[in-house]
Amino acid sequence: MSKLYKKQLESFDRQQRYALNAAFEILKAMPETKFDQTVEVAFKLGVDAKKSDQSVRGAIPLPKGTGKAVRIAVVASGSQAEEATEAGAEFVGSDDLVEKLKGGWLDFDVLIATPDAMKMIRPLGRILGPRGLMPNPKTGTVTDAVGNAVREAKAGRVEFRTDRGACVHVPIGKISFTAADLRENFDAVYHALAKAKPTTAKGTYFVSCTISATMSPGIRIDIAQLARLES
Repeated sequence: MSKLYKKQLESFDRQQRYALNAAFEILKAMPETKFDQTVEVAFKLGVDAKKSDQSVRGAIPLPKGTGKAVRIAVVASGSQAEEATEAGAEFVGSDDLVEKLKGGWLDFDVLIATPDAMKMIRPLGRILGPRGLMPNPKTGTVTDAVGNAVREAKAGRVEFRTDRGACVHVPIGKISFTAADLRENFDAVYHALAKAKPTTAKGTYFVSCTISATMSPGIRIDIAQLARLES
């Protein structure tokens, strides 16, 4: 355990569950690192991750952005390619871009494609899937409205998906953000997850919640308080 981590642990009680605003203040008051850490929220959901009809997946534009510069590649042609370029996509192409992807080029953060371009991209699932780069209609990355998709990704759009343990990890900004901005981004993610609740999920949906920074311990959040956000 590093000296930094020990000092951070001294700033709060790991067994206590904190109100959101207090938790963000504690996180921001922890000893600083030499870089602007990413702040992440982790939820444990009351779903059966083994059942496909209880998978929780989606995307949400964060109102205060992610604090990260996002490089976007778009597979489109004609007027849609022009639309993507005008919206700010760094890499736009069709067959030529797909060939680069086949060659192992992955120098981007988000891949967006038009529905008719997916026939070229689907065979690349083994390359793109493990890296979380495969376009998907559920996350808004397979769309004819490529300009809007590019603008959302640039503004700070994040994706969420349950893992095998029914947990969801979502970045909600940087430690340099104000506590109020982190809270606003948190609320947006929370409401998106609540809306994505599978109809087949029974019992408690939000089981637990923790916030942390890249190099910090996790701070437990009071779930009872979160329930009031849904009203």
